[in-house]
Amino acid sequence: MSFVSIFTTAIAPIIAIGAVGYALGRAKGLDTGPLNTVTVYVFAPALVFHSLATTTLDGETILKLSVGVTVFVLLMLGIAAVVGRYATDGEPLFGAFLLTCAFANCGNFGIPLSTFAFGEVGRSTAVLYTAVQNVVMYTVGVFIAARSGGNDPTEGVKHVFAIPLVYAVVAAIGLRWLGVLPPADSSAMETLRLVGDSAIPLMLLMLGSELTGTDVRTAVGSVGAVNVLKLLVAPVVAVGVVLLLAPANQTAARVFVLECATPVAVTPLILLLEFGPETDGLSGAEFVSATVLTSTLLSIPTLTALIVLLQSGALV
Repeated sequence: MSFVSIFTTAIAPIIAIGAVGYALGRAKGLDTGPLNTVTVYVFAPALVFHSLATTTLDGETILKLSVGVTVFVLLMLGIAAVVGRYATDGEPLFGAFLLTCAFANCGNFGIPLSTFAFGEVGRSTAVLYTAVQNVVMYTVGVFIAARSGGNDPTEGVKHVFAIPLVYAVVAAIGLRWLGVLPPADSSAMETLRLVGDSAIPLMLLMLGSELTGTDVRTAVGSVGAVNVLKLLVAPVVAVGVVLLLAPANQTAARVFVLECATPVAVTPLILLLEFGPETDGLSGAEFVSATVLTSTLLSIPTLTALIVLLQSGALV
């Protein structure tokens, strides 16, 4: 596929739906809190369960991709720790720098992107990536956020056990292993598919709305290094991880690289607001907000080019 056709089929739908969310946020002050609650506790678990219950990915590929997500995050944290010592003025921005470089917006942004670009395998791989990253984020990520605020690093790890996505993954894989899943065309599975599909446009609407309150000017001079690491270095690291693990499903491997290259995640903002320190200057939360907006906008050309390379087989 050409650069233009990939942009129109994979990137343009995300921009269009996100723009609607941005317009709603600006015009109506859209409150994403209730929408996020419904998505986290209803739509997203249904999406995860149905995708993994009906996926064609084999167990070995699922295991390798799960390991790959963890390895990728740890590698990016290591790289960010080195660069961040020179790119930031210490805490709280150093902790925010680590979080923004390591964690991708694989849910709100990545799941729709991978679905548009790689179909059902793309969606299954993206939801698996999201579930594993959430576990890492609410353990390692909470540790980093709490440490930057001088809090007990072990506080908040209990949030892992409150993530519905984790239970959806365990249930789907467990029922598949036991061979007791309902048929894919049954009313139960069709209902789950319908509910899960609702998560994709809703995630993009919320993402667009969340970008309305960002003031880039507060951190415009500090986000360049994050964008370079997140949009240019991260896909290179991801390719190395995929080549090392060598999952059997080539499409899933390509989706893994694409997910790693998505913009900065919104969740680090939540972690820093809850566990980070109070400050009179530029806060970690403001820094994260600026990187979310700038990386999302800058990712439009980089992700389009990356999809071209991935679909052509030039990278994986």
